[in-house]
Amino acid sequence: MRLSEYPAAIAQAAQAVNVGDQKIAHLRQDLARLEGKADMIVAFEEGLKNENQRKARRFEILQVDQQYQQRQDQLIQLTAEKANKLAELERLRNQFSVAKLEVRWAIAEKLIGLEARELVGL
Repeated sequence: MRLSEYPAAIAQAAQAVNVGDQKIAHLRQDLARLEGKADMIVAFEEGLKNENQRKARRFEILQVDQQYQQRQDQLIQLTAEKANKLAELERLRNQFSVAKLEVRWAIAEKLIGLEARELVGL
């Protein structure tokens, strides 16, 4: 990749991370909505005698909710994808830094070569 192409590639990789963040946020909203529905069901069940029973009933409701389980699985998958996208972003940033250093090194070598020739009179 040429040095001038890195900024666009880095911006594209950062945008991919942002899209992943947005998907995760929407998924967490869906999960919160489903948890709220379970809380409402538990709140109106009169047979539950204490907080432990309410927590257990809430857990039971969420365990049988297929939508909730699917969203949980999606959250795990999206979190892993985001981690991979962050790793790619970091790789591009590091590669860009190395490429800049290599260009600077090449310039320095050329300057040293010119100075050496001047010293010997070439």
